[in-house]
Amino acid sequence: MATHMKRAFKYRFYPDDAQAAELSRTFGCVRKVYNLALEARTAAWYQRRERVNYNATSAMLTAWKKTGELAYLSEVSSVPLQQCLRHLQAAFTCFFEGRAKYPRFKSRKKSRRSAEYTGSAFRYREGRLTLAKMREPLDIVWSRPLPEGAQPSTVTVSQDAAGRWFVSLLCDDTITPPLATMAAVGIDAGINSLVTLSTGEKITNPRHERRDRVRLAKAQRELSRKAPGDGANRAKARRKVAKVHARIADRRRDFLHKLTTRLVRENQTVAIEDLTVRNMVKNRSLARAVSDAAWRELRMMLEYKCAWYGRELVVIDRWFPSSKLCGNCGIVRATLPLNVREWTCECGAVHDRDGNAAQNILAAGLAVSACGGGVRPQRESSRTGRSSVKQETQRATAGIPRH
Repeated sequence: MATHMKRAFKYRFYPDDAQAAELSRTFGCVRKVYNLALEARTAAWYQRRERVNYNATSAMLTAWKKTGELAYLSEVSSVPLQQCLRHLQAAFTCFFEGRAKYPRFKSRKKSRRSAEYTGSAFRYREGRLTLAKMREPLDIVWSRPLPEGAQPSTVTVSQDAAGRWFVSLLCDDTITPPLATMAAVGIDAGINSLVTLSTGEKITNPRHERRDRVRLAKAQRELSRKAPGDGANRAKARRKVAKVHARIADRRRDFLHKLTTRLVRENQTVAIEDLTVRNMVKNRSLARAVSDAAWRELRMMLEYKCAWYGRELVVIDRWFPSSKLCGNCGIVRATLPLNVREWTCECGAVHDRDGNAAQNILAAGLAVSACGGGVRPQRESSRTGRSSVKQETQRATAGIPRH
């Protein structure tokens, strides 16, 4: 069954000098209005215990434009300024609901440079996009076509740290799921092998950051030699560092997209572990490798692609002993150091650490899918050495051959 949803399509474009200047002014005005509104809302609460909503900040924006100090806000399109006030309102809503921290001020150097345009502030006709306050359409590289007959509802223009310009068009799209299948796969994430599948396949970690480490170190050394007030030379060196980081991130994202799309298309059920990457990066000897592996981004892609294509994603509890659990007899080893990549169980079964973990993750995931139970190890396993989860898993996966 096809799924209808809003979907963003991102493209790179190359503005001329006038367009780049207009967009840069817009970015600065958006940041200024956001900070002014945040300051006004914060002061109103702490000084007068008064809550200020979007309508009040919108009226403030009108008053700000009439002052001599902020008259320049009238030189750019008013739509991105109103949109940033809506974004601030959404940030406060998330804060009051306990889903986010208190909104922070936007920084000129660190914050994302972006502006959002609604339908009244742009014109899209026959593949040509023209923004408000601009005479000529943007020179967009259409790397992939928009959905047939699509009309963008919002357009977001942004510039990254490397100086590249991007435009994101939000359109209605129809996603047709692939053919149904009975296949299921368990995924064990690692460092040397990015993922090990329950089928026995190991996908090598490309290590994108390590491959560009020499180039990145050289660019960072050049940046460190530039004094903070060195102007254009420091800005040029900073962009070189940003370009190396952008190259690493782009290659990593492209690889993960291809991998996750393949896994979701080929399998009806995907089982993964709930890894605490935030805690893992606190280990100084593993932090760089764990960050380069991007396990969190891998899981995020699996989550939304499974939702798109009607697949089932099962997340196994982080305390499930997937590596220490014998897939043959169900006995859990007391310890299993990271340097042990192959081990022999008391029953005589010889296990590859990652392959065994992937098979146990699949078995636990199928148990959850069939019975709806949890897979967190119970206290009983600590006394008998036999996992209570494994007993349920064996029943749920009876008859399924192990590879």
